Amino acid sequence: MKYLLVLNINPDVIAALPEAEQQAIGSGHQKFMDTIKASGEFHSTVALQQPAQSAVVTVRGGLPAVTDGPFVESKEFLGGYYLVDVASRERALELAAMIPDAAIEGLGVEVRGVEFADGL
Repeated sequence: MKYLLVLNINPDVIAALPEAEQQAIGSGHQKFMDTIKASGEFHSTVALQQPAQSAVVTVRGGLPAVTDGPFVESKEFLGGYYLVDVASRERALELAAMIPDAAIEGLGVEVRGVEFADGL
């Protein structure tokens, strides 16, 4: 079954970490990717740009409108995800605990089963 391991980022939490810890997050993500690729559980991953580079499109009365930035005001934002193909929910939870963000106070990794996907 496929699970999405969602990385919700709080830039204030990251900025408060010492530089060495910030760098360890990046190397920890590389180690995590190496692990799930070697086990055959890796499907894909995406890192997203900061919310300041995003836009929201709405259509009202048949006319599109575009606004800058994220729609929801919050400190956290979707920073990226890993899509994994694992044997069980328990394994997805185990993998999520390996992601460096899970060990940082104020961050975490959301685990959601994929209900439907086309082309996967």
